[in-house]
Amino acid sequence: MIIPEHKIEEVRSSISIVDVISEFVQLKKRGKNYLGLCPFHQEKTPSFIVSSEKQIYHCFGCHAGGNVFKFLMDYESISFVEAVQEIAKRSGIILDTNENVHTEKQSEMEVLYDINTLAAKFFSGNLLHSPLGEAARKYFAGRKINLQTQRAFGLGYALPEWDGFLRHAKSNNVELEKAQQLGLIDKKDGSNYYDKFRDRIIFPIFSPNGRVIAFGGRIMEKNPNLAKYLNSPESPVYFKRKTLYGLYHSKDEIRKLDKAILVEGYLDLISLFQHGVKNVVASCGTALTEEQAQMLSRYTKNIVVFYDSDPAGVKASLRSIEILLKQNFEVKIAELPDGEDPDSYIHNMGRQAFEEQMKRALNFLEYQTLQYEKKGMFNDPEEQTKALRELVQSASYVNDELKRNLLIKSIAKKFNLREKLLESELEKLKKSSSSPSRVHQASRQAPQDSFQHNNSTQESFPESYFSQGEFSQDDYSPADNFPQSSLPEALRKKQEPAAPEASPVEKEIIGLLFEGEKKIIKYIFNHLTPEDFTEPMSQYLAELVYDTFQSGEDVLPGALIDKIEDEKTKQFVINMSMEKHSISRTWEEINPGDDESQNLIRYARDTIKQFRLFRIDKELKINYNNIKNSADENEILRLMKARNYLLEEKKLIQKEST
Repeated sequence: MIIPEHKIEEVRSSISIVDVISEFVQLKKRGKNYLGLCPFHQEKTPSFIVSSEKQIYHCFGCHAGGNVFKFLMDYESISFVEAVQEIAKRSGIILDTNENVHTEKQSEMEVLYDINTLAAKFFSGNLLHSPLGEAARKYFAGRKINLQTQRAFGLGYALPEWDGFLRHAKSNNVELEKAQQLGLIDKKDGSNYYDKFRDRIIFPIFSPNGRVIAFGGRIMEKNPNLAKYLNSPESPVYFKRKTLYGLYHSKDEIRKLDKAILVEGYLDLISLFQHGVKNVVASCGTALTEEQAQMLSRYTKNIVVFYDSDPAGVKASLRSIEILLKQNFEVKIAELPDGEDPDSYIHNMGRQAFEEQMKRALNFLEYQTLQYEKKGMFNDPEEQTKALRELVQSASYVNDELKRNLLIKSIAKKFNLREKLLESELEKLKKSSSSPSRVHQASRQAPQDSFQHNNSTQESFPESYFSQGEFSQDDYSPADNFPQSSLPEALRKKQEPAAPEASPVEKEIIGLLFEGEKKIIKYIFNHLTPEDFTEPMSQYLAELVYDTFQSGEDVLPGALIDKIEDEKTKQFVINMSMEKHSISRTWEEINPGDDESQNLIRYARDTIKQFRLFRIDKELKINYNNIKNSADENEILRLMKARNYLLEEKKLIQKEST
């Protein structure tokens, strides 16, 4: 289902975000905004802010934020379309879903979601009701997975037929090419389509918002001719490296407990969940990826790895340490008795015994040391050296300097080594890990202009020109890079271009634009254009505000963020819109008696002045470097004239009153 853009905006503007969120969160008025305890993570001191004026919310603790649709999506685990439908229902707005104004990409995504949903219902129906599903029902009974759990996870069964789902898809007018794209059916050498999943129990894989994005199929009996698991291929709705199985079911409990348990398989997770251990996710049968760790870090920074006790599980546990530490997780690893996995252990021993194993979980250094001891690595000097280097390597992934130093101390104490020796090894590791980035950074530097020469030719122009104060860098303060200013064309020629990078003052102007005050927006665009901004994100946001303003619409962050696709840009707007401006002193402090509109006008004038000075300072820096690197006297004279022009322009701006 696709909803036209104008309908989405009508629905969004029909209700106050404060009214919606206050149904779920107790909010108290605090100045212009509302304050409450964040519903997305546990906290004792309120850090969750809702702005009625800007129609957005933001948590300064976990950084959750967005508009009214985003709140419902995250709080109720629903899709964007479902969130719009919910608000429309409250506001009495009828959604016309027949208007064909959506993009082809959006339409394709919805079609794929619908096909997956159809397949999930088909597989579930086979398990629950089909006579051919009796073997699957016995299988789950043997694995002690009850009916309630089967329904909760949408478990299913693929019939032992070559065209079971194919016939169902045809009867529901499914585009077979789309079903093939999702890995539900396939065909060889131009022959007829056939079912990919046959005689397998089915595990639907859900997105964090609860949409079916893929499937995992498992055989019920060992068969050397068949793969144990058959999984959906990646598709426009499914990216394996970014997906954690069970996150949709467990995210609320993970937030509540501020801890996640990481297991390997589908049944490990399902069995734990059935026994009341609900803060658990699985890595979909693959080694943990950086993308999966990033996804999980949105909900907690504490994790217990609970992989199988076999060699493959130990190897996967060790491999996960680096990935998790780099994402700033507090990592512990639990060990099960030989031959056990979380699924078998909790069924055999119960929840209490499982939680006791949790309490005995080792920190990552203890776990690594234990595994190296089991391998006998500390019985041989060469192997011991290798093991110690790997321990120091793991400690190097910890970003917190104090914690990292304490870990080094603990390694030194355990193995009776001098701390300085390990610290030296740590420094070597840090340097080796940073050197590629330094080389990469150097390779990205802009090439010198054609009029610049190498160091040997520079000596032809007296160095004294740069030591008598004539070209002192004290004339300006270094700042971030920015584009060419309003220098006359003749003086701008051959000025070395700067790399685009936004300055704080530039971001402050973007913040003023998103205040939504029409006088402020008009004032800023009377002095600047979107092209004047230096960084692509700033230019994009300035253009977004400019186009919205020119069309006569109100500039509301809550409305504009739905037009932004990039998540980092969207988060930047949310953060910026909820924070006070920080450059120099605020005009509210200087003129406490004035109304806010006048304060903002003065503040905008002051900020634009700083931006103009910032641009000139940067051009002076570029000018200085060009003079210093040039051996052509005529070129230097031209650059000196340009410098004098810039200094005069700077003085004039400095004299302007604010």
